[in-house]
Amino acid sequence: MKLKYIWYRIRQFGFSAFMYLAPLRQAKVIQGAGSIYRIPDMLKEDKRKKVLVVTTPGFIRRGSLEMFFRCLEEHKVEYAVFSKVQPDPSTDCIEEAVIEYKKEGCEAIVAIGGGSVIDCSKALGARIARPGKSLQQMQGLLKVMNPIPDIYAVPTTAGTGSEATAGAVITDAKSHYKFTVLDLCLVPKYAILDPQLTVALPKEITAHTGMDALTHAVEAYTNRFCSPKTRKVAEDSVKLIYENLLPAYENGEDIKARENMLLASYYAGVAINSNFIGYVHAVAHGIGGLYGVTHGKANAVILPHMMEAFGEKVWKKLAKMSEVVGLQGKTEEESAKAFIQSIRKMNEKVGISSQIEELRKEDFNELVKRAVKEGNPTYPVPVIWEETEFLQFMEKIV
Repeated sequence: MKLKYIWYRIRQFGFSAFMYLAPLRQAKVIQGAGSIYRIPDMLKEDKRKKVLVVTTPGFIRRGSLEMFFRCLEEHKVEYAVFSKVQPDPSTDCIEEAVIEYKKEGCEAIVAIGGGSVIDCSKALGARIARPGKSLQQMQGLLKVMNPIPDIYAVPTTAGTGSEATAGAVITDAKSHYKFTVLDLCLVPKYAILDPQLTVALPKEITAHTGMDALTHAVEAYTNRFCSPKTRKVAEDSVKLIYENLLPAYENGEDIKARENMLLASYYAGVAINSNFIGYVHAVAHGIGGLYGVTHGKANAVILPHMMEAFGEKVWKKLAKMSEVVGLQGKTEEESAKAFIQSIRKMNEKVGISSQIEELRKEDFNELVKRAVKEGNPTYPVPVIWEETEFLQFMEKIV
């Protein structure tokens, strides 16, 4: 067993060392109210004549993008629309998008929506770049390796950070198993952070996506092999979240809070792009795939339990994070536990429970199997768990 753990750490170090190259492939950030309307000029500068706008049925039904479409038309940029993206995009949905992209002769992708839309767009790009490979065959690290069409990512929620990351989370349409395609070529060319697109978000989505961003920052920060640059963006992200999530939750039209939450989400995405996520996500992905629990909600519930379970291995880093958000303790342990407790209080303030009610004990073995497969050896977690530890942990969140 000890030899296996050593092998895990060697593999994790190799993955992390490679991801140190992530800053070489970062999205160019365009931010500010109304920044979505700069896209037509950007497309013309990049000599893209026709684009596929990927979004959700709700955006089309509400007419939210009519002004953007008119802006494209005024700039004589041709476009087609794929608006069938649902939460947790499936392989079937992505294959439909591939057909549309090819049929319309598109040259780039404008992704307008939450993490599901942007992940769908990345997976679409991967399939265009590697037409002979299925998404399942590209599962894991560095299986794309070809340039994908330019993606102009416009997040309409502040949480997933997908506009900054090299990964796309996909749900297998048959097995409902979530898997990740991870390759630096998947990082969007642009991240357009327009707070006006988030002011109408319901409170629940604001809460879930905000806590998703917090999970990204904390997991990247507490993982092994975290570089100074990654620590800095993770700290900046957490500070912005602690200062702005509640104002955005309580007053959706607080444009400054909305803008800061988009920036926090982006920073958290940069952090996980360099140092990965961890076991919180490994557990949450299985729960989301099996029960349809919102990803951000699952992360929010699991995060404080996981940090508590890691124990003294994360106390030093969490004590520093406690200082970042203005908390203090007499000892490193006290400070770390104060930060964990502050996550629980944040959950309570934004209406997120402390347990996942949908969990069924008869599914524990399947969920644990999925978590172990996803988490080991890829994620450089502070403590390596096998099935026994995951099973014990599941009892804490049911």
